[in-house]
Amino acid sequence: MTKLKPLALLAIILYTLIVTSHSTNPKSNTNLIHQTCKHTPNYAICIKYLEADPRSSTSDVTGLALIMVDVIKTKANSSLNKIKHLIKGTHEPNKKEALNSCGGRYRAIVEADVPKCVAALKEGDPKFAEDGANDAAIEATACENGFFGKSPLSDDNIAMQDVAAITATIVKQLL
Repeated sequence: MTKLKPLALLAIILYTLIVTSHSTNPKSNTNLIHQTCKHTPNYAICIKYLEADPRSSTSDVTGLALIMVDVIKTKANSSLNKIKHLIKGTHEPNKKEALNSCGGRYRAIVEADVPKCVAALKEGDPKFAEDGANDAAIEATACENGFFGKSPLSDDNIAMQDVAAITATIVKQLL
């Protein structure tokens, strides 16, 4: 009979650990993520980015918006790197001019729109954060429209438009 007590104690400890691990499981915030993403223009992309970020497991809607602002920043920096490589490889003046214009637009996203969004979200002013996210989409659209014919940045511009629209919609839920 004395051997049952340590086994019973072990069972209680294991049960407690299992219950505790489920309550702090990164999947515990899945419902908020899914509810938030349902109201965005692209549910699948929203889910993809938010579930991939470990911060989402403990985030509220503001935190989810901040995660998406980070996605905007990452995509803008990636586009800037691509633009630099494309500029080095082109000898067409019109294309080089359009790429330089896009570089300025993506720098504006990184240097103005992203900081504006972050500051506004942290200060509890979602309207300015929504404006910053919408500005990022506008910059990507203007970049795309700056090419006469096929843009070598179409995929980047479309991706930016998508994540910016998702971010703006998430932020709008805070209004």
